[in-house]
Amino acid sequence: MKFVDEVKIYIRAGHGGAGCVSFRREKFIPRGGPDGGEGGKGGDVIFRASESHRTLLDLRYQQQFLAKNGDPGSGNNRSGKSAADLEIVVPVGTVIKDFETGEILADLPAAGQIYVAGHGGIGGKGNAHFATSTHQTPRFAQEGMPGDERWLQLELKLLADVGIIGFPNAGKSTFISRVSAARPKIADYPFTTLTPHLGVVKHLDSNSFVLADIPGLIPGAHEGHGMGIQFLKHVERTSLLLHIIDISDEANDNALSNFKAINKELEFYNPQLLAKPQIVALNKIDLPHVRERAKKEVARFKKKGIILHPFSAATGEGIKEILNEIIEKINQK
Repeated sequence: MKFVDEVKIYIRAGHGGAGCVSFRREKFIPRGGPDGGEGGKGGDVIFRASESHRTLLDLRYQQQFLAKNGDPGSGNNRSGKSAADLEIVVPVGTVIKDFETGEILADLPAAGQIYVAGHGGIGGKGNAHFATSTHQTPRFAQEGMPGDERWLQLELKLLADVGIIGFPNAGKSTFISRVSAARPKIADYPFTTLTPHLGVVKHLDSNSFVLADIPGLIPGAHEGHGMGIQFLKHVERTSLLLHIIDISDEANDNALSNFKAINKELEFYNPQLLAKPQIVALNKIDLPHVRERAKKEVARFKKKGIILHPFSAATGEGIKEILNEIIEKINQK
């Protein structure tokens, strides 16, 4: 299934039905009075969050959502039928914005939450409504009111407790595949992960938590380099970040510089992300030259007041300690 986390759609609520101009025509009543009924209400456009949906893919191919109009009124004071509401099911975590202004209209982080994005127009009054003692035969009625219409921007922000960040090929996908049932594609070339992946982790007797594997960042991501920062919205809801560093490549073997570079991209995207707790981990200590440098890197980070956790996603060494740290920080929230 293709992962889609942003769509632009047009919604229009139903128009109210027109009121009716009618007069009684009954036997033995030569001058019956007005009996035009009211029009029905137009349908609302409603968004509902559901855990049965994981992506906004369905909305990519149907970009217009038009609720039905209310029926017009009729004679004998019969009101028109109100139209059914139009319900649009979206994944949990969907944010609804006004496309023109960027204003956030609704955030749906829990299943079952609803948002009425467009209110249907009310039906028009029939001529019976306007009859008075001085104006007994009104020959006019109201048109129905128009329904709301607008362009909307929908963004999906995945709900996870922990977001995994780092450079491409740092071992983020290998880590999530080892500690959860998630099976993202793993390969030795950059940008193997093209979409975020979620994994549920159950460690020892603790409550389970959800990990989000975010596609790798590179310096200049905020300027559109690499895959850009289009997926960083998925870590905005997380409680903490797991920052995985890889120094196995001799051309990029400065762990502290890697750490600072990724955090710079977070700051460019949203400075509030820097306020989230980070667990920093040095991957690939199964490689001799990385293990040899790990102690120096741990000492270097310690001088900055940061605990660096050496581990190997390939062999599992050190992962238990990282999971313990994650659970401890989640429980502190």
